Amino acid sequence: MADLFAQFAGWLHDVFVKQLDFWVILGFIAQAMFTMRFVVQWLASEKAKASVIPVAFWLFSLGGGFLLLVYSIARQDPVFIAGQGLGLLIYIRNLMLIRKSTKRADGPE
Repeated sequence: MADLFAQFAGWLHDVFVKQLDFWVILGFIAQAMFTMRFVVQWLASEKAKASVIPVAFWLFSLGGGFLLLVYSIARQDPVFIAGQGLGLLIYIRNLMLIRKSTKRADGPE
């Protein structure tokens, strides 16, 4: 059992300590931003007592998705690059639709 624990501790060190560099730190920051969108959506839904998607959800999606795209390009991961690239288009389009509907609701200036 002690040997299994030592192997696991060694694996954790190899994955989380040996590889630690600027790109891994950027990746963790990007993932944290991307995760925050779910926290924001959950809190807004709890407050409204209904499922809602606030603008902050899309802003965190855009910020986190962009940083994850930069990270995936640096790591040369084609699957991650394609996924984040497509996601960015969706986030931008949703923000454009929200802006358009807000302008329409506000009326002409």
